[in-house]
Amino acid sequence: ANLLEMVAQISPYLRVRFSTSHPKDITDEVLHTIKKYDNICNYIHLPVQSGNSRVLELMNRTYDREWYLNRVRAIREILGEECGISSDMITGFCTETEEEHQDTLSLMDIVKYDFSYMFYYSERPGTLAAKKYEDDIPLEIKKRRLAEIISKQAELSFGRNRLDLHQEQLILIEGFAKKSDLQLKGRNSANKVVIIPADQAKKGDYVRVRISEVSQATLFGEVLEVNPVLA
Repeated sequence: ANLLEMVAQISPYLRVRFSTSHPKDITDEVLHTIKKYDNICNYIHLPVQSGNSRVLELMNRTYDREWYLNRVRAIREILGEECGISSDMITGFCTETEEEHQDTLSLMDIVKYDFSYMFYYSERPGTLAAKKYEDDIPLEIKKRRLAEIISKQAELSFGRNRLDLHQEQLILIEGFAKKSDLQLKGRNSANKVVIIPADQAKKGDYVRVRISEVSQATLFGEVLEVNPVLA
């Protein structure tokens, strides 16, 4: 929290995004620091891996489902519903049952992630999991469960993006969009990609936009102001 504050104080034009590798790093003190500074992004990567406490223990994640959901509640209470939350998911971990897979889907419904990085488990030589557990979930089951998680996230992402419709947001332009040099892409505070026309700004600009259209993965903005004064 102290380091975040020191970096944020360097300049209001320095956009700071804190990405955590473990939920234990998201303390209330960190959340209050994020809230205090406009240039610390209102976004948290909170990897869960599984929504089931038994599987989390096998993964040696050092927390259970309820502890994780407590951190989510703290994020919503301190930073608000608009704070972006993303996650990592691994399905088909050793001995995972169908009911435990459903726990992951139900947790996704509770948290309502903005986006996630999703994979099925594959054994890696030398890891603790490979030494201790048999990779006993058939590949076709892993793929089916992963497809269900991806489908669930697509539904949640579109629902979360729809909340941004008609909102004014400040984005930082990163460069040309992937699909066309006639468009620029930037990111808002919640780490979502926003597309604007390329003739209205340039890489490195801050742009105030109004979100006019959304898809499952992207927001589209109308330019209101380029390089506004940032407090």
